[in-house]
Amino acid sequence: MATKPSNSNLNASWNREVLTCISAFQVPADHTYPKYEADILVTTVFKKPLALFSQSPMTGFYRDGYCRVGPEDGGNHAVAGQLTKEFLDFSASRGNNLRSIGLEPGCKWCLCTARWKEAMEAAKGPNDPVVPKVYLHATDQSALENGVSMDTLKKFAAEPEAQSGGGSLGNNTPVTPGVKGGLAKETH
Repeated sequence: MATKPSNSNLNASWNREVLTCISAFQVPADHTYPKYEADILVTTVFKKPLALFSQSPMTGFYRDGYCRVGPEDGGNHAVAGQLTKEFLDFSASRGNNLRSIGLEPGCKWCLCTARWKEAMEAAKGPNDPVVPKVYLHATDQSALENGVSMDTLKKFAAEPEAQSGGGSLGNNTPVTPGVKGGLAKETH
């Protein structure tokens, strides 16, 4: 079992051990999680603080409700989208059956940027429901670094976000990369 180093800086080896076994136990609510870099503000595609997206179901690669991306997230779960039947069918046809983890049409979920883009490219038109609507106030800026343009995101934005610059944040709490909750279980 991993033991925490005595100093406040967690070493990389200990982080890997924790990430390997973190889903095997319940983490106390008051547990302090490691940060990868101090005081990094995770921002949206509008360069505003990332907003909480969904806690029911609990979404995000880190299962903390945010569509934030950290070093362990090889799938870049940055796109905050609302699932449709058509997208769930599309994703299942590509080997990632999100229904198997209890998701259904209408759920808000942090999507892999590449899968969302793949669905967008397969769409028969701008209103094809295979492309989940995007909530820009909760979409991590890393989506822009992974092949999706701002214009494309705005085109598929949930209204009225496309016009308002990403909606309003009721909670301006900065989010920092790190581990919180269980890691994502679905495949990319």
